[in-house]
Amino acid sequence: MRSVPTGGTTRGPHRVDFALEAKCYSPENGVGVKELSRLISRLRHRQFGILVTTSFLGHQAYQELRSDRHPVVVIIGTDIAAILVKGGLRTPEVVWEWLTAEFPTEAAVA
Repeated sequence: MRSVPTGGTTRGPHRVDFALEAKCYSPENGVGVKELSRLISRLRHRQFGILVTTSFLGHQAYQELRSDRHPVVVIIGTDIAAILVKGGLRTPEVVWEWLTAEFPTEAAVA
């Protein structure tokens, strides 16, 4: 669980509690019920979840999420790609350059 300040430049930060599940899967392997259930089980009263994956949310997991109306935001691979493209990062090479510049490894710093 994380509590982070959000928005509000005039009245100070707001604290929001949420749970995050992130999965780096190949485009062929979707996130299933097991992974979604793990996230949902960690949610407490008045909290929401965020599921981020480089692939997609499987059909059964999606159906359960919708039918049970769980407070979960899902960000899938195509969403991530759209965000990168909108930010001007349109090729794998450009994304890699941006990542290494923004998040240098210990080897790159030394």
